[in-house]
Amino acid sequence: MNSGSETGLIGELAALGTACCWVVTSLAFTRAGQRVGSLAVNYVRLFFALPMLCGVTLLVRGQLLPLDASGDAWMWLSLSGLIGVVFGDMCLFRAFILIGPRLSSLIMATAPLMTAVIGYLVLDEELGWAALLGMALTIIGVAWALADRSSSGGGAGNGRGWGVVLALGGALGQALGLVLSKHGMGTFDAFAATQIRVIAAFVGWTLIMALAGHWPSVGKTIRDSVAMRLLAIGAFFGPVVGVGLSLLAVQRTHAGVAASIMSVTPILLIPVTVIAFRERVGVGSVLGTFIAVGGVVVLFLV
Repeated sequence: MNSGSETGLIGELAALGTACCWVVTSLAFTRAGQRVGSLAVNYVRLFFALPMLCGVTLLVRGQLLPLDASGDAWMWLSLSGLIGVVFGDMCLFRAFILIGPRLSSLIMATAPLMTAVIGYLVLDEELGWAALLGMALTIIGVAWALADRSSSGGGAGNGRGWGVVLALGGALGQALGLVLSKHGMGTFDAFAATQIRVIAAFVGWTLIMALAGHWPSVGKTIRDSVAMRLLAIGAFFGPVVGVGLSLLAVQRTHAGVAASIMSVTPILLIPVTVIAFRERVGVGSVLGTFIAVGGVVVLFLV
């Protein structure tokens, strides 16, 4: 095996590892949210994520904080953090509780197509026939999976409807956050850029918790040892290991290949939710999930 193929294999394995990290993170945050509420989970996880990121940037860059970033980078990346990590994750974490991690992650598969559309409208990035085909497949797959009534879990009635809307809000927040990150980051270090996003999100979440009067829920979370362990696990496998592996994947293989492999999280979640949440998953839901992920693959690779 030559070094080029070895490098590609490392990147592909890193991308698969990233997808596995997203599985662990979604399960950990769902369980924690069921115990203490989604707002507290969103806020307290940042207490774990920020020091971890500081440690990573200190090792990788020799700097504890991204003080070398330009004012322009701080502005756009902070806005990205407020939209992606505050608004997007606020919606997503509530969706985890209402419809579960499997359906929430499946709906999040629409984030790449939202990113493509926003990139077309804002950054003048072209959309070819393959991109349109990928978008159509993703939408059809997600709709098919959501329409499958033979699957259990995912709430019912208004709870399910709001869960779907919130998951779509999470996907939109992630898509807008990615476009703003791309605009603001340029060639700046990705870990340091993530650090700026988390710092801005921490400020944003502090204001939300103060205005909403949710400090008691934060105290409840800190006193809940199980929730704190789940949050530590979710934070570690999210912004630290997950982001690190995703960067390695993009560095060692084609970005489209990496993105496509990383998009298999909803597929990996099918057996996991059956075991962990005793969820019954129908054939239509499984087929819809594979079609939706296939659409993401087409969007990136064709």
